[in-house]
Amino acid sequence: MTAPAAHARFRFAVIVFPGSNCDVDAHRALGEVLGQDVEYVRHDAGDLDGYDAVILPGGFSYGDALRAGAIAALSPVMAAVERFASAGGPVLGICNGFQILCEAGLLPGALHRNRDLKFRCHDVFVRVEAGRTPFTWGIEPGTVLRMPIAHGEGCYTAPPEVLEELERRGQVVFRYVDAAGRRGGDANPNGSAHDIAGICNEAGNVVGLMPHPERCVERLIGGEDGRRVLGAAVRWLAARRELVTGGR
Repeated sequence: MTAPAAHARFRFAVIVFPGSNCDVDAHRALGEVLGQDVEYVRHDAGDLDGYDAVILPGGFSYGDALRAGAIAALSPVMAAVERFASAGGPVLGICNGFQILCEAGLLPGALHRNRDLKFRCHDVFVRVEAGRTPFTWGIEPGTVLRMPIAHGEGCYTAPPEVLEELERRGQVVFRYVDAAGRRGGDANPNGSAHDIAGICNEAGNVVGLMPHPERCVERLIGGEDGRRVLGAAVRWLAARRELVTGGR
């Protein structure tokens, strides 16, 4: 698919669970900054008909009772998210949204307590490893982005065979690095296996990441790298529309 020349508008759903606290940030980033049509969708909604993309925002859904994301994964809306994803729709889980996608089985692995058992809230650098997803479409693999994190349970883990498959299939989407793009040392803020900051499903349309792109979409608030991630989805959707309609 080639990038469309004209600006296009699409309908984004931001799922709101009891305890979500980044839903407003996601709504503003998509609506006011990127100029998209965006709506809040409650956790008890039964369908996602008419939406072009779905965002599961960060926060502490259901107070992180049992495990982060465990109860939210059982919410009625997650059946609709699964149907949407199965049909090829782009889904992005940010921080707690990533945890929910893993708990719901839409992504492999799990997010555990940070290595130092502390809540980490600061900027990190991540390297784009896969450009085939809707949320990295048009971003050259190897590109280093700076985005903030804010989590206590961001340590990604999975059985060795699952990690091997993620690497082999190109499902590692973002990896923690330093400003120069190098892995190791303090670049990994939480102890995640293989320095993983974000992954996708095998099809590539479901992505989860711990950093918050919606919190860095304007220079005034510290940077615009998150705009590249969210904007990639708009470009991907526009290119898909042109492909389907033949530009009509």
